[in-house]
Amino acid sequence: MNDGSADHSWAKITELASRYPNLRGLNLMRNYGQHNALLAGIRAARGDSIVTIDDDLQHLPEDIPRLLAELDRGADVVYGTPAKMPHSLFRNVASWITKIALQKTMGSSTARKVSAYRAFRTPLRQAFASYQSPYVSIDVLLSWATTRFTSVAVEHRPREIGRSNYTFRTLLIHGLTMMTGFSTLPLRFATFVGFGVTLFGFAILAFVLITYIVRGDSVPGFPFLASIIAIFSGAQLFALGIMGEYLARVHVRVMERPAYAVGATVGTASGPAAGPDTVPGS
Repeated sequence: MNDGSADHSWAKITELASRYPNLRGLNLMRNYGQHNALLAGIRAARGDSIVTIDDDLQHLPEDIPRLLAELDRGADVVYGTPAKMPHSLFRNVASWITKIALQKTMGSSTARKVSAYRAFRTPLRQAFASYQSPYVSIDVLLSWATTRFTSVAVEHRPREIGRSNYTFRTLLIHGLTMMTGFSTLPLRFATFVGFGVTLFGFAILAFVLITYIVRGDSVPGFPFLASIIAIFSGAQLFALGIMGEYLARVHVRVMERPAYAVGATVGTASGPAAGPDTVPGS
């Protein structure tokens, strides 16, 4: 899979495909992002099981049999979870926040152990064969097909060449994308906030009325009134901001922008990639 890389990856993939008949390569028209590229590869796969692994080799390919063994024991999705993450504190905190968001979206405790190193049964992709939004989370899509997730501890080596594109900022954006793109929880949260602030307003109104009845005067103090107005204004803006996130995603979906576009395919084992018009197994 060449996801719009700036080096000579596609030339190398083409060379390897000519040497190994069972190898298939995909060249995307531009860089669509990790999960979008994985979706293209998942739909193009032809084996009984699919394994995804990053090309930086921080995860060892030698651990693949361990992941497949868990599939043989009855699991549908197996994650290779690093025993220790060799990242900075801020990167680990961002990953932790993202996995909490993923757990809420997937509804599975295994979400805390997800990683890009995963093995799963190929028929699971039938559950998202028609998915075409540009916002993609492979782990959320897999949760549409099964609840049988598990994980095994694997070694996670330090990166030897280059550096990861996942920073504190990009991980937080990814977490926000999952929450607003695959869950209604933020909308419900905005509703609860609005309801709570409304109750608070009624409580303040009752306090003012009771004070007036008992003492015969109103509650003095412009700062008090200003703080109440600020609370209400902030709650309204917060709710509007969340609704704006959803409206933006509805706008993008109406445009029917594809999750990816394949520019070329090599390999004698190649065939039409599974997509919305080709349901795997049919």
